[in-house]
Amino acid sequence: MIANRLSPEIRISACAAQAFRKTIALTGTLLFCMVLAQAQPASDDHPGDPQARVIDGVVNNTVFGLGQSIRITGTVKEGAIAFGGDVIVEGSVEGDVATIGGSVIQREGSRIGGDVIVLGGIYHHGKSAPGRDPQSVTIMYAGYENQLRQVMREPFSVLRPQFSAVFFGTRLLAILLWFIISLALTAVMPNTVSRAVARLQFASLRVAIIGLVGSVVVTLGVFAGLLVLPPVIGALISIMALLLIVVATLFGRVVIFVTTGRWLQRRFLPRLQSESVTLLLGVTLWAILASLPYVWPIVIAGLIVVSMGLALTARYRISWKKPQSPNA
Repeated sequence: MIANRLSPEIRISACAAQAFRKTIALTGTLLFCMVLAQAQPASDDHPGDPQARVIDGVVNNTVFGLGQSIRITGTVKEGAIAFGGDVIVEGSVEGDVATIGGSVIQREGSRIGGDVIVLGGIYHHGKSAPGRDPQSVTIMYAGYENQLRQVMREPFSVLRPQFSAVFFGTRLLAILLWFIISLALTAVMPNTVSRAVARLQFASLRVAIIGLVGSVVVTLGVFAGLLVLPPVIGALISIMALLLIVVATLFGRVVIFVTTGRWLQRRFLPRLQSESVTLLLGVTLWAILASLPYVWPIVIAGLIVVSMGLALTARYRISWKKPQSPNA
């Protein structure tokens, strides 16, 4: 008797909460597997890239490696950075050493006077303590070294992703994560999401224009704040802008997923009554569109712009239609 008296909104929220609890364990398992797959054990004796460009003698400028590794056997007065390769230090570097999509390898007896920054690889310095300035720091993110190396060496390869097991696995994980987020958000604020869906259906062009203007204003405001205002205030503005983008992306994408799922349900599955399956259809379609070669940057940009417009108009009841005259 009590179950029959429950409203449809409460029953939908209960189903969404139950699905959320069931899928959260699977998400944790997938994330743990991805971390194990991307883990890279550190080696005390790294061989380095045998095709690295050798830098000998004394160099007074910064040494760059564009799409290749560099081996420093002499002395570099400034710094050294490699994009898509390793930096092998066998001599002396007075400045900073950095690499994206590679590793920094410091041999015994060498010296690095500045900071060490590694994105994608590992900082190898052998068993003994490296010759470093005590005031220098080391910043390292170990993961996705091969992917970053490929992007640095072939930038346009980002537009045409390679179809592999990892590619399809990450897309399935993205579908699962966005499905969980959408279930949670629609269960927490069903009325707000419904109003945003109606606003997107009847005024999609104006929402997109507001989102585009808002994105431009936020971007220019962040750059202006960092250049003109004091560093503390500029950093605070940047953090607030980042929070706005994150919140807008979460809320806007959920609204777009719900709208798309309902359209697919009305168009192809009119007898379907499950809100969860409808939401999953919308998430899956946009995940496929965001994976198409050469098209996905436009899709992502469109999602960001529309999401920004939905977030900026979420708390206001705007009349999207022209007011009719009293004589009409």
